[in-house]
Amino acid sequence: MSNYIRIKNAQFYAYHGAMQEEQNIGGKFEVDVDIKTDFSEAVKNDELQFTINYHKVYKFINEIVHRENFYLIETLAARIASELLESFEQIQELTIRVRKRSVPVGGMLDYVEAEVTKVRDE
Repeated sequence: MSNYIRIKNAQFYAYHGAMQEEQNIGGKFEVDVDIKTDFSEAVKNDELQFTINYHKVYKFINEIVHRENFYLIETLAARIASELLESFEQIQELTIRVRKRSVPVGGMLDYVEAEVTKVRDE
């Protein structure tokens, strides 16, 4: 059985971007997290200790987003994925999407997004 915990559209104001203005002014970044895990024990016992605490995941992502500035959202997405997988042993696989809406591309668009998927090595 595949179980997933998803965090959708977590929002952070941070200072990432390849252009100097982006790093000075900052902008809103959105993060989606899809975590594959086995929470059958948590369901059976109705106990948080047997599943992924999404409050802790959110706080963990918030720390990464604000710890340092990245030029690329690709790097930010990869860093979040690697550190979550390393820190939460119950995660079997995860996908991270990082979106940036205010993008200086000389035209109109909804957002740009980078997606990273990582699987725990057995």
